Amino acid sequence: MLNTIHYPATTASDLPPILIVHGLYGSARNWNVIARRLSERRDVLAVDMRNHGESPRFPTHSYPDMAADLAEVIGAHGGQADVIGHSMGGKASMMLALNHPGLVRRLVVADVAPVPYAHDQTQYITAMRGLDLAGLTTRGEADRRLAETVPEAPLRAFFLQSLDLKAEGGPRWRLNLDVLEVEMPKIVGWPDPAGQFDGPTLFLTGGDSHYVKPEYRPAIRALFPNAHFAKLPGAGHWLHADKPREFEQTLKVFLDA
Repeated sequence: MLNTIHYPATTASDLPPILIVHGLYGSARNWNVIARRLSERRDVLAVDMRNHGESPRFPTHSYPDMAADLAEVIGAHGGQADVIGHSMGGKASMMLALNHPGLVRRLVVADVAPVPYAHDQTQYITAMRGLDLAGLTTRGEADRRLAETVPEAPLRAFFLQSLDLKAEGGPRWRLNLDVLEVEMPKIVGWPDPAGQFDGPTLFLTGGDSHYVKPEYRPAIRALFPNAHFAKLPGAGHWLHADKPREFEQTLKVFLDA
């Protein structure tokens, strides 16, 4: 089963847990602050997706596989959840809701649509592979070295959360870079599944992001007829990092409705 971090609710609730599903190159730990704040009123589960973090390594990274992983986690924690998925995690969450609708009460899809994308993320795999890990002992030094190939400081900070500096045998990435590279067409793609999820679904996007275009709405409504749309002004693709308090408040309003 996927590595899962459980944040018990501060105040008891009759509602099912909230499951947080991170995006490509992320981990459960990226969501620690938001998960803790959401757990004031609900149990929260945050997972490392397959080939990420401390979860098992597999030779495939398809959305049906990821959806089955999430179904297993929900099955082990009561049989139903409100699911929040960002980017790759949003696509996996959509596939979960379509393949196992009884497991999902409410669904939040953060800045992604059920469509294939043309962009490719393998340049970051090349950058992470190219990082000289010899003698690395501090994240600051790792950041300086990675800056040679990744000039954007926020992206470097995000990637370096997956660098284990204290691993036995020396620093290592908590990512299965080889499989993620081979499976990249599946990750940026979309397998065109059948069926619908009729439950309440929120497509929450960054106001400065272009991942969810107006022309995608027919494809969204075909699969999620009870879809609602909202934007966070001033936020990009990583909207939960750009506007964390606004992101949390929007989640609370939708999930408690």
